[in-house]
Amino acid sequence: MSPLFVAALLVSTLFVASSAATAANLYVSDSGSGNIYAFTPSGVRSTFANELSSPYGLAFDASGNLFAGDSGSGIIYKFTPKGVRSTFATGLSWPNGLAFSASGNLFEANNMSPFDQIYEFTPSGARSSFAANVSEPDGIAFDANGNLFEGDEAGRDDVSGSVYEFSPAGVRTTFATGLADPGGLAFDAHGNLFEADFNADTIYEFSPSGVKSTFASNLFAPYGLAFDSKGNLFEADYFSGNIYEFTPSGIRSTFASGLNRPTFITFAPVPEPTTWLLATLGASALALVRWRRRAPMCADK
Repeated sequence: MSPLFVAALLVSTLFVASSAATAANLYVSDSGSGNIYAFTPSGVRSTFANELSSPYGLAFDASGNLFAGDSGSGIIYKFTPKGVRSTFATGLSWPNGLAFSASGNLFEANNMSPFDQIYEFTPSGARSSFAANVSEPDGIAFDANGNLFEGDEAGRDDVSGSVYEFSPAGVRTTFATGLADPGGLAFDAHGNLFEADFNADTIYEFSPSGVKSTFASNLFAPYGLAFDSKGNLFEADYFSGNIYEFTPSGIRSTFASGLNRPTFITFAPVPEPTTWLLATLGASALALVRWRRRAPMCADK
């Protein structure tokens, strides 16, 4: 086996493994059409699930199952990676944001009176109340320390929109207030919180200490937010029907268009390199090491 071939095989294997480890499909709940769409990294759209009432919150578990809150029916559905649907929870008022904790429990922002609270579900579906006496819970997200952040809408209780922080034990503090209508929440790799302010047509960025700045403006009712593995922020623009992509510096481009009320978005879990890729990579590296050990002896002949 020539050294050039070994090197080429090693580089190509590294490239494929790297691509497999970073590429992930984006899932969008389209409340206007009742569908959940999947988009490839290049923007190719397919229908993952249809005939829902009004899908909102989306979240993947560690096994790649997608959970979707169907606000029109008050049901949380579970979809296998192949799209097989089952009912995970019923009897809810308006399932909004969904998020999984590090322990694998599903948290759900249950909007609409009289059930305004955040529920926690075990993997088997057992439900308990994690936080009550919230106003209109919408988007939720966990930080790296296991604290749950919740966007509380403005309006019904004549209060301004707020973002609340809950410790793992459920102790609540106010992280930010004076907002118009907090929707989706997402953390970047540096621990900064991004908040889609629906009625302000703006995405705000908060430092870990709570300092607010404007990340993007002139949107049309921003809702769901999600970061890809490269640090780009994706946003579901509710009234324009677009999905926008923002670079870390805030440069905007249109990732997808023609949707009917896109709400929440999420990326599928990053696929791990397959056994074949790892085996090929190991064999390539071993062959290269063996050739390097033999190279001096070959040169002396």
